[in-house]
Amino acid sequence: MLVSMENLIEAFKIVATVAILFVWFVRYDNIKREFIEYKYPPWFRDLVGILKISFVVMLHSSIKEVVLMGSFGIVILMCGAVFTHVKNQSDFRKYIASVIMFLISSSIFYFTIIN
Repeated sequence: MLVSMENLIEAFKIVATVAILFVWFVRYDNIKREFIEYKYPPWFRDLVGILKISFVVMLHSSIKEVVLMGSFGIVILMCGAVFTHVKNQSDFRKYIASVIMFLISSSIFYFTIIN
């Protein structure tokens, strides 16, 4: 059975949502430690969290422009996350999740544009 691109993108939206909600709610203590380790202030951590959660909610809109905004927002935030990890010379194991989320969000953005 072939998976249609639409179904794959819907699956990507679900994966992105579950991953971000899990990290920002269940594993929030890890987020706090990472932002302290990278010397980012608490207000910045909270802003990033609010934006990430808002953007993943936007992925599930029936309005194409809202999905584009949400997926592009996640792409930008993941660029920032990868940049932070590279700048701080983190092990790749530590930031592979942000690379994967960048790829997932980029795919959602691209296939939403061409649809």
